[in-house]
Amino acid sequence: MGLIDRIQRVVRANLNSFISKSNDPEKLLEAIVLEMQDNLLELRQAIAQAIATQKRIERQVMQAHSAAEEWYRRAQLALQQDNEPLAREALTKRQGYQKTATTLSNQIEQHITVVDRLKKDMRTLEFKIAEVKTKKDMYIARARSAQASYKLQEMLSGVSNSSSLNAFEQMEEKVMQLEAQTEALSKLGTDDLHSSFTSVQSGNAIEAELSSMKGQLLTGSDYPQQDSGHA
Repeated sequence: MGLIDRIQRVVRANLNSFISKSNDPEKLLEAIVLEMQDNLLELRQAIAQAIATQKRIERQVMQAHSAAEEWYRRAQLALQQDNEPLAREALTKRQGYQKTATTLSNQIEQHITVVDRLKKDMRTLEFKIAEVKTKKDMYIARARSAQASYKLQEMLSGVSNSSSLNAFEQMEEKVMQLEAQTEALSKLGTDDLHSSFTSVQSGNAIEAELSSMKGQLLTGSDYPQQDSGHA
C-alpha cells in the first residue's frame, strides 16, 4: 500500500469520527482540508529527512573512495620498499573501503527511489488538496445558500401561521375601506357642487326668459324675438 493510500485511509478514519460528532457541513469541509494539509506537512518533512540521509550517505561514499585511494597509494609505497606484507595489508584495507563505498552507493540508489516516490506522492497530495479546496468553497457556498433558504422558508412559514399576519390582513382591509369611503365622499361633494352650479345657471335662464316675456307684453308682441344673426 502506497503512502497516499495510507494517508487517505487515516483521513477517512478521522473524518468518519468527526462526521459522527458534527452536523455543520462547513466545519466538516474545513476539517478535511486541515487533515490533508497536516498529512502534506508530514510528507514534506519525510522528503526532507530522506534527502538529508541521501546527502549524508553520498558524503560517506566519497570518504570511502578517498580512503580506498589512500590505502592504494600506501600499498604502492610498501611495494616500492619491498614490503609485500605491508602492501598486502594496505590492499586489504583498500578493499574494505571499496566494499563500503559499493554498499553505500546501493543505499543511495534506494534513497533516490524513495525520494522520487515521496515527491510524486507529495505532488499528488498537493493536487488533491487544491481540488478539495475548490470543492470545499463550492460546497460551503451551496451549504450557506441552502441554510439561508431554509431559514427564509421557516420564517415565512412561521409568519403565515402567526396572528400577526391575520392582524396585518385585517388592517389592510380597514385601510382599503377607508380609501373607498374617502373616494365616495369626494365624489359626492363634487356632484353636489355641480348640481348647485347647474341650479344657478337654470335660475338665471328662467329670469332671463321672464324678463323677455315682460318686454313682449309691453311691446304687444305675442312671440319672443328671434335673433336673425345680423347686427
